[in-house]
Amino acid sequence: MGKSVANLDFDNILSLITEARNRVYVKANAELIMLYFNVGKIVSEKVVQGNWGEATVNDLASYIAEKQPLLKGFNRRGLYRMKQFYEVYSQPELLELIDVDHKNPIASALLTQLENSDNQQVIFVSALLTQISWTNHLLILSKTKSGEEKIFYIYQSIKEKLSTRELERQLNTATFERTMLSNKLGSQITTQLPKGIFKDPYIFEFLSLPELHSENDLQQALIKNLQNFILEMGKGFTYMGSEYRLQVGNKDYYTDLLFYHRDLQCMVLFELKIEEFQPEFLGKLNFYLEALDRDVKRNHENPSIGILLCKGKDVEVVEYALARNVSPALIADYETKLIDKKLLANKLNELTEQFFKNE
Repeated sequence: MGKSVANLDFDNILSLITEARNRVYVKANAELIMLYFNVGKIVSEKVVQGNWGEATVNDLASYIAEKQPLLKGFNRRGLYRMKQFYEVYSQPELLELIDVDHKNPIASALLTQLENSDNQQVIFVSALLTQISWTNHLLILSKTKSGEEKIFYIYQSIKEKLSTRELERQLNTATFERTMLSNKLGSQITTQLPKGIFKDPYIFEFLSLPELHSENDLQQALIKNLQNFILEMGKGFTYMGSEYRLQVGNKDYYTDLLFYHRDLQCMVLFELKIEEFQPEFLGKLNFYLEALDRDVKRNHENPSIGILLCKGKDVEVVEYALARNVSPALIADYETKLIDKKLLANKLNELTEQFFKNE
């Protein structure tokens, strides 16, 4: 039985209410972020000019509390956070980080607005910073160091509509460093994969797997924790199935995990290995990709991408294996425990230095 006419009307009204509330939230949030930026600007300039000291900022917090006792967030700590917010995002060099290297639609739209504006700082704040919540901004300010890292997580928060909990996980699992590592390694080994989409390594700390586990254990644990798995990969992925059947000739073959990526408009196949990468793994992956493209892919879709998740790899072996590979593929490590962020940062610095030496 379909829905009654009354129920359809009810749903329509509920939809209107929800959409209106969302618009109100977006506008209110934008006004709030602009307010915090402007308050931070005044406090920062007064302190820099030597007109205000710490005692004056304390007096301001007390004054606001006396005049507006129900107002939250304007205590001494909150005012200094607004000051930091202004000082970080008023730096002109941050504008140079707004690029469209990996066809980022957010950056592309922002660049267009910046190019047509006489006041780039106002556009930068109103068109970018107001798109995420103050709580997410506080997380980014407290857990990142470089401007590039901050802009990365702002893009992530906007593009994937990250909740505070989801953003915190991305920060704790060093998503920036892992994505940049994947980009750097990819530029040295293969140029077939789009930048900014895939990571290396992938972190599956949510699986609670023992150090010794089988491929089936890994596959079943990922399926059981599918929501967390997709969050780790990125919200552009849609699950198509496990043990996806491919018929070639008179035989059936079964892939591990198959997804579709909405932005890339292609299937993405994850094959799981609980051992270090071996060149022969690539032959099987390419076979599956060929079968997907011949028999499953639709005419308007792009060629399928293959991701081999291995328990370790030798970069030189990977480079040799991919040198003549025609299918877009990534050989990525996976870890079942969190990695020290400093180790990933050091590895990224080493790769960056090596890249510039080879230029």
